[in-house]
Amino acid sequence: MDQPLLTRDRSPLPTHVDGLRAHVGEDGVAVLEFDRPHRRNAITLEMWQALPEVLLRIAEQPGVRVLLVTGAGGTFSAGADIAELAEVYGDPDRADAYHRVNVAAEEALAAFPHPTVAVVHGACVGGGCQLAVACDLRFAADDARLGITPAKLGVVYPAVPTLRLARLVGPSRAKLLLFSGELTVGPHNSAIGLVDRVVPRDELDRDALEFARLLTRRSPQTIGAVKAALAVPPEQAAEALAPWERRSREAPDVREGLAAFLEGREPRF
Repeated sequence: MDQPLLTRDRSPLPTHVDGLRAHVGEDGVAVLEFDRPHRRNAITLEMWQALPEVLLRIAEQPGVRVLLVTGAGGTFSAGADIAELAEVYGDPDRADAYHRVNVAAEEALAAFPHPTVAVVHGACVGGGCQLAVACDLRFAADDARLGITPAKLGVVYPAVPTLRLARLVGPSRAKLLLFSGELTVGPHNSAIGLVDRVVPRDELDRDALEFARLLTRRSPQTIGAVKAALAVPPEQAAEALAPWERRSREAPDVREGLAAFLEGREPRF
């Protein structure tokens, strides 16, 4: 069987945890893959705990410029492993600790220093959707199903993902999603702002990979500045941008970009 396009011709990076795979390629694109297809890529506590360290290890790989986040077997992730969650909720302190781990994993993904794109096939539900929302961008198949379902379980969703969802889709749509726990499908995901691009299922991986490779040809200085400015409240954006602006006056990116434009060639950032 052919290897899936996103992980083809990439070197595995050890994660030391079942169900979580990482791959890096010479094209500057790394792939983080949820790989428990027998459980629809449900995320275990061990996987949640490992995510910050795995993300740090990916970011430290020489040449990595973009991260694609996806799931094996035609599913992004069905969310937290419900059998495990039922056990955790047997004790209030364990439940508190579990959600702290969830949020730490999400925050580590949101803070990844390079662009992150969730590549969403099939179901992207609950904690899986929480992680997709923590990515910079979301590309979804036209039959992908997204939703956040704590209201079906009686779970109180933590503040960090609640506010991140509201910033993405707006307060009213966040309420609609969280109150109902219903899944949204296809172009409706784009219409409400939950995903950025809807692509036919058979074309999604190729489209996402081409976009990732495009980003490797753009200025990491500009991209880093955008991430820094949009990661903080608006009143803190100028302060967050200040070191990037100073660097842009001294680093070679602008000179290279202008020279490339005038010479009619691709810049080499």
